[in-house]
Amino acid sequence: MLEWLENILPVNSAGLWDVVLARVLIGLGLFAVCALANWIAKRIIVRLIHKITRTTRVKWDETLSDRGVFIRLSHLVPGLILYHGAHLFDEPLTTLWLQRVALAYVGLCVAASLHALLNALQDIYRGFQAANVKPITGYVQSVQLVLWLGAVVYAVATLMGRSPAGFLTGLGALSAILMLVFKDTIMGLVAGVQLTANDMVRLGDWIEMPKYGADGDVIDITLHTVMVRNFDQTITTIPAHALIADSFKNWRGMHESGGRRIKRSLMVDMHTVKFCEPELLEKFAKVQVLKEYICERRKQIEAWNEENKVDQSCPLNGRRITNLGTFRAYITDYLKNHPAIHQTGMVFLVRQMEPTEKGVPLEIYVFTKDTRWPVYEGIQADIFDHLIAAASWFDLSLFQAPSGSDVRSRLQAEISGV
Repeated sequence: MLEWLENILPVNSAGLWDVVLARVLIGLGLFAVCALANWIAKRIIVRLIHKITRTTRVKWDETLSDRGVFIRLSHLVPGLILYHGAHLFDEPLTTLWLQRVALAYVGLCVAASLHALLNALQDIYRGFQAANVKPITGYVQSVQLVLWLGAVVYAVATLMGRSPAGFLTGLGALSAILMLVFKDTIMGLVAGVQLTANDMVRLGDWIEMPKYGADGDVIDITLHTVMVRNFDQTITTIPAHALIADSFKNWRGMHESGGRRIKRSLMVDMHTVKFCEPELLEKFAKVQVLKEYICERRKQIEAWNEENKVDQSCPLNGRRITNLGTFRAYITDYLKNHPAIHQTGMVFLVRQMEPTEKGVPLEIYVFTKDTRWPVYEGIQADIFDHLIAAASWFDLSLFQAPSGSDVRSRLQAEISGV
């Protein structure tokens, strides 16, 4: 080719410009062929492939197309043409360097195509139910990282005319620096493997991690981070290795169990706790869920007092029914008849706890059948609305810290009395 161009060009005394001009023309012609081939591959072949993928019934080919696998493969065409057309220059050194550049370019194009292919495979995998249990984003990113490192090493080694293996051997002295540079990547990879292998976090899990201000659903698990969409619609990014090193709460077990805990106390004013007189017991017996309890309880206590010959002229002698104990029994029966509360298989407890400066706590420790947050809050609110209103019917007062209006009313009453 070079000799043919030299023969048709005008001959001058030096002859050097003929050679230079011939090589420039070869270069321009080779560039034009590469550009034309790239245009044909992108504009015709790739578009035809895109249309074919839209007509098939399967979806994976559309995913490959959307992720740009085919268009990245089209970049191989000019690289291959450059490699095979380099010999047209008929000059060993130029041919050698052009072939090295072409091989390095082809290597990077292959890496880009494999990168897109891995993204497409990940998208296809997300269509399966197993993707929520075993996300592979971290693994895919790890493979992509290794892929690009290998591609860069191959490209540099090819341009330098060395074997990639020998080139890597020469980088052994830089291993400490590489470990330092990729420290977070290595830690993230190890953490991702542990999180997935131990099934600690899945997509869609509700997790709490106060240290990082996270309280919401996991929306993505990557090589370096775990992204959480908080309930206020903000997004918190947590380093993947932090989930291994630090403590966090995962609410998945609550959803899988089918029960959500209610653990809340009513603070009863101790000054309103008293023994029940017969008139008060008759009042309590009108409550349907308490009728049987009052009857049985009175029989037991009267039998015990008679057996032990208790002097019942003083209420402190023997055993007595209190309004607080009756209220606790009412709460128990009320919850046992509540359709939204688990009756078996989970803890069901109404207990009196140690008195505090705020009164006597009556703690309710039960589980709702519906774990959805809005439904759970509605069930809990309905229960305590009823119990707060019912407390006064048992001649009990619930503790409430005095407010400014309470203090002003008290002062006004004292001033009026004076």
